[in-house]
Amino acid sequence: MFIPLYDTNRLRHIRLQYVTIGLIVVNALVYLATALGGESFSNAAVLGLGFIPSVVHDAAELDPRFVVIPESLSYLTYSFLHADIFHLGGNMLFLWVFGDNVEDALGHIRYLIFYLLCAIAGAAFQGLVAWDSQVPLIGASGAIAGVVVAYLILYPRVKVWVLAFARIPLRIPAFIPLILWVLFQVVMFAAGGEDQISWACHIGGIIAGAVLVLVLRSRGVPLFAGADEDVAPTAPNQPPVATEPLIPDPPAATPRWGRGNASSSD
Repeated sequence: MFIPLYDTNRLRHIRLQYVTIGLIVVNALVYLATALGGESFSNAAVLGLGFIPSVVHDAAELDPRFVVIPESLSYLTYSFLHADIFHLGGNMLFLWVFGDNVEDALGHIRYLIFYLLCAIAGAAFQGLVAWDSQVPLIGASGAIAGVVVAYLILYPRVKVWVLAFARIPLRIPAFIPLILWVLFQVVMFAAGGEDQISWACHIGGIIAGAVLVLVLRSRGVPLFAGADEDVAPTAPNQPPVATEPLIPDPPAATPRWGRGNASSSD
């Protein structure tokens, strides 16, 4: 539908979005490790670290060869695995464009908690909808869905650059593409579209993100903020500047030419 490119939303409370950067790096490194390990290693990682509802709910048993973590940890570990470079790139692009400002609004620690809880919610909702499924769930989409809806609630009128239909660059308020994105997830989930995409995971992340951003945002951070260009920047404290004392003009019998009629533009 659209590809996010850039937003005009500056950071106000933090200097660097190092949690967002760290999450991108970790996801990229995990993907490289699984990709370089070959197909058999990648498949083993998906089975051992992916979220498999039937295994978590004890409706099925995983082959002991692939058991590397407690089953309950797969609520988190699945979100750091990706099927291919396009799966990884799409998720990380959304995280890069929208994650920094959500991190700015929540603070570093609460943002990390927010991200992980959205990932857990995505897996939990997928498990609720497909209780006995033996298909592994992987990808950061649940967490990313939470980030997207949090951005929508925090900064709906900030201008973003998007690539509509993968070819038309547009600069529009964030609420237009993000509301359309959320509605698309809901429609696809309701219609049961595309088996290879877990729409239920997206819905779980959206619900969690909408609730958690209200709870975890920093004090003083407003909801539904306007465009960044409408926010007056805070002037830094500056020491007073010493100036030369004004030297009055020498008295004259008659005023200088035009002096009595001059007006200041300051």
